[in-house]
Amino acid sequence: KNCKKDPNDTIVIQYDDICEMILEHIIDRIDYAFTVTFNHNMLYCVKDTINTGTKCAGIDVCLCDVGEAIQEVMEYYEVEVDGKRYQVKPICNLNGHSIGQYRTHAGKTAQIEKGGKATRLEEGEVFVIKTLGSAGKGVAHDDMECSQYMKNFDVGHVPVRLPTTKHLNVINENFGFLDFCDKWLAHWGESKYLMALKNLCDLGIVDPHPPLYDLKGSHTIQSEHTVLLHSTWKEVVSRGDY
Repeated sequence: KNCKKDPNDTIVIQYDDICEMILEHIIDRIDYAFTVTFNHNMLYCVKDTINTGTKCAGIDVCLCDVGEAIQEVMEYYEVEVDGKRYQVKPICNLNGHSIGQYRTHAGKTAQIEKGGKATRLEEGEVFVIKTLGSAGKGVAHDDMECSQYMKNFDVGHVPVRLPTTKHLNVINENFGFLDFCDKWLAHWGESKYLMALKNLCDLGIVDPHPPLYDLKGSHTIQSEHTVLLHSTWKEVVSRGDY
């Protein structure tokens, strides 16, 4: 359920639902996500895998080793859906990532399966360990109507025409390179913003981030913790000392 679309959404979480909750505090560089479910054994899987990932992370540790450890634990679990049992698979095209001040995705990335990059973690880095699993194929793809957007950090100055410039200024002043919902533009006094937003996406200035799906009806899980690597110890800043 995509609750970002409308802050007045009346959707009620049901007993059999699986809901992902995300908290981002970009000034202190914290990215945290957890899965809420009341009637599903995938909760044990997500807790086990995120604990594995945070334990493995450290200075000089290769990101591919962290991903391989997460995959090994994740594939130990099975889930029952409509009377059938499925192995939980890591979603191979979604990654953990380093995080910078006012920039959610910065620099290094880490696949959550074996065979990833041999890039090493370094002292002083802030890195987001992600565990994303699915009872489907283990590959996420875009689907449904998009409501979440983010300005492209790597795009320089691109000339735009009015009234697109006005909407771009609102994005720059209020969101910068952080993600935002299209409805939030209305909260800042903007109207008729859909065409301007589409133009910004067509120019590559803003990237759309539509909802992600694996197979229709397949159950998915997610958990994230942010790790800060000190010289002699590591801190899971989204949870406390580890």
